Amino acid sequence: MSAALKLARPEDLDRLMGLVTAFHAESGITQDADQTRNALAPLLDGIPHGCVYLIGPGRAPLGYIVLTFGWSVEFGGMDGFVDEIYIRPAVRGRGIATEVLLALPKALAGAGLTALHLEVDRANETTQNLYLRTGFKPRERYMLMSKPL
Repeated sequence: MSAALKLARPEDLDRLMGLVTAFHAESGITQDADQTRNALAPLLDGIPHGCVYLIGPGRAPLGYIVLTFGWSVEFGGMDGFVDEIYIRPAVRGRGIATEVLLALPKALAGAGLTALHLEVDRANETTQNLYLRTGFKPRERYMLMSKPL
C-alpha cells in the first residue's frame, strides 16, 4: 500500500492535532483545541472503542482516519464507523483516500468487523462518489440522526 497506514500513538498527538484542526476548519466544525485533544488522546492511548491511523509517512502524514467501534445486531456483531477521514488538499486526487477505503475494510474484516459505516454531506457529490467507488452504499430507508448530550 503506497498510502501506508500507521496506528497513531500518544507521541503523534501534536502532529495529528494539526491535521484535525485543518479538517475541522475546512469542514466548519467548531471545537476548541482542548476539546479536540481530549477526544483524541484516549484513542491514541489504546481505548478499545476506536483508533486513529495516520496516512502516509509517520513524520509528515498526508492525512488521517478515525475509526470508532460498536456492536450491531442487524449486521451480526462488531461494526465500525469512519468518524473522520482527511487528506491534505495538496495531495488530494491521487487516489490516497480510495486506497485507504479499499484496503482498511479488508483488514478490519479480518479482525472481526462485520460492517463499516460513515456519513457524508448530502451536497458533497465528489466525496459521495469516492465512497460509492470504494463500496459504501446509501441506506435508502435510513438516515443518521444525532443528539448531542
